[in-house]
Amino acid sequence: MSRKYMSDEMFNELMESMNQAVAIIKGEMKPSRVFVYSPLNVKKIRENAKKNQEEFAHMIGVSIGTLRNWEQGRRQPEGPALALLRLVAFDPDYVAQVLH
Repeated sequence: MSRKYMSDEMFNELMESMNQAVAIIKGEMKPSRVFVYSPLNVKKIRENAKKNQEEFAHMIGVSIGTLRNWEQGRRQPEGPALALLRLVAFDPDYVAQVLH
């Protein structure tokens, strides 16, 4: 069985990328691109769904405390909760119908 190793060219490209990453972290170089994600406005999503906090928290299956933390910016939804909130933002009536 033969083993395949990284070519010298690929290794050199990888090392160049790693050196650039270190330079960016040290502030010696600017990244070629930056991704900025704006957090969801959970309160607006809830209001568009025409639900109070208790109703909305129950609808999406989270505690009222979690919902309040999201709305007040103390925490940000992640994973499945984030995906569900995006769906609610897109079509709150449909999501409410599907969930209940």
